[in-house]
Parts: sequence; C-alpha cells; structure tokens
Amino acid sequence: MTEFLWRLPSRGDGRHARPERRNRGGFGGPAPVTPATDLRPGRFGPFDDLAQVIDAAELAGLDGVLAPYDPHGEESWIVAGGALRRTRHSRVVVEFQPAFGTPVYAAKMSATLQRLSGGRLAWQLAVDTDPADARARGDRVTGDDRYARAAEFLTVARGVWNDAPVPSAGFAGTGFHYEGAYYDVIDGGFRGILSGLPFPAVYTSGASTAAIALSAEHGDVHVFTETAAGVRTAIAALRERATAAGRTVRAGLELPIIARETEDEAWARAERQWREVRPEGPGARQHDLGDGRWAGFADLGYAANIGLVGSYEQVAQRLSSYIEAGVDSVVLSGHPHIEELHRVGEHLLFLADPAGRTLTAQEAIA
Repeated sequence: MTEFLWRLPSRGDGRHARPERRNRGGFGGPAPVTPATDLRPGRFGPFDDLAQVIDAAELAGLDGVLAPYDPHGEESWIVAGGALRRTRHSRVVVEFQPAFGTPVYAAKMSATLQRLSGGRLAWQLAVDTDPADARARGDRVTGDDRYARAAEFLTVARGVWNDAPVPSAGFAGTGFHYEGAYYDVIDGGFRGILSGLPFPAVYTSGASTAAIALSAEHGDVHVFTETAAGVRTAIAALRERATAAGRTVRAGLELPIIARETEDEAWARAERQWREVRPEGPGARQHDLGDGRWAGFADLGYAANIGLVGSYEQVAQRLSSYIEAGVDSVVLSGHPHIEELHRVGEHLLFLADPAGRTLTAQEAIA
C-alpha cells in the first residue's frame, strides 16, 4: 500500500501565500482573533495550532506526518516528539541535519521516542542544505563530504543500536567499535530499556550522484521532488544503484497540491494565492505544465516547486500515475494546513488509493 504523509508547517499556518502573513502558530505577527482562538490569556499558544494540524492528519487517514528541518522555523525534534505524544497510529518522520549532534546521541533520543511511541519514529536526513545555513550552525563540512559524513552517521547509529554489548561485569569490552573520518566510538551500544527497539526507517533526498549513492547504500526511502521531465528515470537509477548494493530502497515524492471540486475552482485558488506574491505581470497559468502539474508552488512558499492543481478526480488520477511509476511514499502539503488536510481526507485520499483506503463491509463491521 502506498504511504501518504503530510508535511507539517514549520513557520506557522494560515490562508495567505506570503509566509509572513500566516499568523496561525505565532509566526508573522499577533494571532488573529477567530472563533477557533481561545481569548483567555495563556490558554492558547502556537503549539495548539500545530497540534490541530497533527490531529487533522491522523483523522484524515494519512499514514503520518513529516516534521521538516527549517533553520528559521520550529525545531523538528521538538515537533516530532509532540506529534508522537499526540497521535496513536501516525508515523512521524523527523527531518534533521546530521551535524546537529553525534549519531550516538541521535540514536539514544530516537530509542527513547521509539519506546514511548511503539516504534513510530522515522528519520529524514537533510544533507544538502544551504551553505549559509551550514556556516551559521558552525558546520565546516562541504560538498560531497557531507554525504560521506551522513553515511558514517548512519553506520554508527545503526551500529550502537544493533550491536548492544552482552551484559557482563561493568558492561565493558564487548560493545560497538568504530573508527572513521568523522566519528570514533569505543565500546558503544544500548543496554536495558533502550535495546531491542526497531531502528527508525531512514528517508533521504537529493538528485546528485552522491545523494543517490547514500540512499542506495543506507536509506530505506528516497524522497524525490518532481521535475518537468518527471521522475521515472530518477526512480530507475535509484533502484539500479540499490540493486547493485544488494538492497531495496523505496521511492518517495514530495508534492504540494491544490485540489477542489472542479478544475476551475482549483485554478481560481492558485490564481488568488499567486496574485498575493505576484500582483503584476502574467498570472498563475504561465507555469501550467499542461498535465495537471503546476510549477509555481515555490513562489507560494512551498518546499517543492512542482505540484498538482485540479479537481479531486484529476489530482487522484495523477497520484495514481505516480504510484504506477513506482512511487511508494508521497509527502503532500497544502496551505492552510488544517483545511487542506480535511479536504484530502474527505475527497481525495480514497480516490488516489482505493485499495488501501476504502474499508470493505466486513472491515467496517469488525
């Protein structure tokens, strides 16, 4: 069954295309006074908005959420921990930079989260980030060396996770040992309550040769972004490289969407948002790729540039075509998050994945 995730907001939410005007969640200025806002001082804060998005994703029937890495937004580890605490069934993917800490520290935090959530945490490595962001974090590693470090990061994290020392006097001398270019570990490994838990599924991304090599050798899901030429060739290259490494890696795709009852309504919504950021000049249709795909989402503040615009049936058909092309995991996004999530759950998801999302009569009775 195809996995559907939702990309959580990292800088607030709202109806506007301009990020600075999305007041929900405490970003962009004072929270608006709406019926959904508790006016009592101290009773309603930024995380309450985010919690509603997380709730909506689980209620909509999605498989989980992605807490994105954003150097100017909320800390993804904190958001992921809150999402795991708030949900019962959702997979929670935390995106983070390998340079944020040692792999042993990341593994220990994750072991605790796995134990408390029943094994629902996954990782997404943000390896290829902006050089200015790396410098601001004090990270000196650049170029393809970032992928070499990420490979070591995952090797060490899996090593201390899977090779826990055999209990002995003082627990010494039987643990995980590693000596590499970036990390050295002596007698590592988890014991007691942190041992025996499922290691987080590893999501990776990027289009470079180094990125594909990292996924083929260490990843579980490689998340692509759509291009004008499509993703079939990229998926084939990933699978060829993974097969050569003796592994199987699933293909994922990040897709912003604007879906409505009719195609005209969807394009009207895209045009309204477009005019907020581009009040002059050609309209939104200038970026229409002609097959339900639109290459204007980056201007509206989305992480991916190409996504889908159309009726629920049209968007569902396009999603089905991605699934037929080999996409196993889809990361959806839309603004405003709560409203778009409910639309996805009510009108779209069962059309895009009928075999996995529609209950049979017998299942409904059970």
